[in-house]
Amino acid sequence: MGEENMKEPLLEKQYYNGCPGCKVDQAKELNKGVSVLNLFIIWMVVLCATLPVSSLFPFLYFMVRDFNVAETEADISSYAGYVGSTFMLGRALTSVSWGMVSDRYGRKPAIISGIIAVVIFNTLFGLSSNFWMAIITRFLLGSCNGILGPVKAYATELFREEHQAIGLSTVSAAWGIGLIIGPALGGYLAQPVEKYPHIFPKDSFWDKFPYFLPCFIISGLAFTVLIACIWIPETLHNHKGSNESTDDAEALENGSSRVDKEKTIQKNENLFKNWPLMSSIIVYCIFSLHDMAYQEVFSLWAVSPRRLGGLNFTTDDVGNVLAVTGLSLIIFQLTLYPYVERTFGPISIARITGMLSVPLLQSYPFIAMLSGVTLYIVISAASILKNILAVTITTGLFLVQNRAVEQHQRGAANGLSMTAMSLFKAIGPAAGGALLTWSQKRTHASFLPGTHMVFFIMNLVEGLGILMMFKPFLSEKKKNHTDQLH
Repeated sequence: MGEENMKEPLLEKQYYNGCPGCKVDQAKELNKGVSVLNLFIIWMVVLCATLPVSSLFPFLYFMVRDFNVAETEADISSYAGYVGSTFMLGRALTSVSWGMVSDRYGRKPAIISGIIAVVIFNTLFGLSSNFWMAIITRFLLGSCNGILGPVKAYATELFREEHQAIGLSTVSAAWGIGLIIGPALGGYLAQPVEKYPHIFPKDSFWDKFPYFLPCFIISGLAFTVLIACIWIPETLHNHKGSNESTDDAEALENGSSRVDKEKTIQKNENLFKNWPLMSSIIVYCIFSLHDMAYQEVFSLWAVSPRRLGGLNFTTDDVGNVLAVTGLSLIIFQLTLYPYVERTFGPISIARITGMLSVPLLQSYPFIAMLSGVTLYIVISAASILKNILAVTITTGLFLVQNRAVEQHQRGAANGLSMTAMSLFKAIGPAAGGALLTWSQKRTHASFLPGTHMVFFIMNLVEGLGILMMFKPFLSEKKKNHTDQLH
């Protein structure tokens, strides 16, 4: 009893006046539930960061065709891949820097700066009049949009430990849905003069810039989120005039007073020597490469002509499939995922979903043989299932990464994750586009003809990722004495 009385004032001392992180911690202590408002904030921030990543895929084929840079029809996919890759290349070069900025100056400034970049450079991309303008604006959009790393740290810090899975699930769900709704918007809103002539007259501004409307809508959403972000709380601790660390406060809040020696060691920990972090980042990179290549290939394959093994879809058709997929993904994340994750654990369910993805993806060339309503129903079902499986894997890896480090390194760790992931995702669209071009030129080959080859190669990457999710490669952080007190 005496010990408890001594601990209580010690716990009280850890909240500092004027410290935004302490204010958030106090709110977490008082409210043991999950804040719907905080979930909505994270959802919207991630969504406006993600929509520009893939919104161009349905119309990129036509945009590159209009630039008149491709020599043949099959070469269009390769040039489209270069445009798709520049965003990730830019992000790879700056993600660690954005993570360090968020560790030093706060999550909020890093998030706001990234949203401003979306508003400016995504708008400019929609106004691209040639291939190089498209390349440069996408590169600048990627390099200045450092949102995703800091927001993953933010989602971990905004919720109590028992609710961190929900916070990070919201990040991965918003990310996955953004990668689906983005192309849906691009598909519906590109070339509005052709699709909606009664609203957008010929020879108007919209005729001169046929791919501006989806970019404008996304930038408008980002601007709205930017205004709302003025009022979001900061989670980084700032103890002015105090030598006591954030992590001491966290550990004491968790009921432990034996922090000094351990925290000194942790402060000097090299992230590259943190195997639970590094192994989860490597596995995340493999799946990111696969997912980005899939996003590029799916849209390009869907709009390709039948004679090249495609579905001969219009951008509207692609938009319809992806809109249904996005809606289904939202329902899954809000209803089924929490139960599935609690039952199997994040890594076990990621392994299972990874194995289910392989036969599903290899069935795509056979789906292309269908036609009419049957084709729409089957490809929609396949798209829904594929994206649910992908987002389940991502969520599990997010959890492992953010639990592998303390708060003072979380921004840098997520920045490191984003850099590595972005390098792999930069390869994704270019490799996917080139592979699709190559496979469409070998439609009469005896071994894996046409698009069978591109989906087979993507499955090899998926298979490698699945193997790496097993021990001894992938490992989770061992619980220390502070964790065991919970």
